[in-house]
Amino acid sequence: MRRLFQVSLLVLSGLGLVHASLLSDLYLRYVKEGMRPFLIASGFLLLLLGVAEAMSYRRPGGHDEPGEDHGPGDVDGHDHSGMPRVAWLLLLPALSLLLYAPPALGAYTAAREAPRPVKERNDFDPLPATSPVPLTLTEFTSRVQQDRDLGIKGRSVLMTGFVTPAGGGGDWYLTRLVLNCCAADAQTVKVRIHGAAELPADTWVSVTGTWHPGGTLGTRSAPVALDAHSVRKVPRPVNAYTDALPLPTTR
Repeated sequence: MRRLFQVSLLVLSGLGLVHASLLSDLYLRYVKEGMRPFLIASGFLLLLLGVAEAMSYRRPGGHDEPGEDHGPGDVDGHDHSGMPRVAWLLLLPALSLLLYAPPALGAYTAAREAPRPVKERNDFDPLPATSPVPLTLTEFTSRVQQDRDLGIKGRSVLMTGFVTPAGGGGDWYLTRLVLNCCAADAQTVKVRIHGAAELPADTWVSVTGTWHPGGTLGTRSAPVALDAHSVRKVPRPVNAYTDALPLPTTR
């Protein structure tokens, strides 16, 4: 029974990894895109180990023969060492990758995390003349709190993210989750949205607006906030764990 469990666990884990990383984009819910080759290799390695384990069991002498000495754990010719029942729980994550993959992190996580600090910058390139200007949430945050030339002042900007409730007051956060390695170390980037009706949590939207005045622009006292002029629902991107520029749209 123990050997059957070992083979099943190896094969199911391998199939789950191959399905999530090679046959679909499910792996992007858990790790960065650059981890894909390692996941594929690990999946095939687990499959090979499972097949090798099964083949060794089928060979003559690959399993216990009648009358074989089982060692100290043997009582009355039977091995009572057994397999811990908790070991069966290892099958659950393997099966989940095949049958029901847990959803990606979203508003529930973001609402409980403080925004990550942005890197210090001294120089900013002039913003393009286009309007609205497509920006990432990180770029918007940097320009609001660090650009002493006030390049963001009065400019219409366009950003994309998902809705996170702000906890009352009618405002909400446009949010992105960014991974360093995997979902366990996800960090948030948030921009508070003023003047737009709140949509359900985790709704992906593109927001056009201008910086919401407050504090001193170009310093840490300036709020990372936007007065929304328009809000439009957009599809969830394939790789949701990046702070990417808004995708171009066709009208």
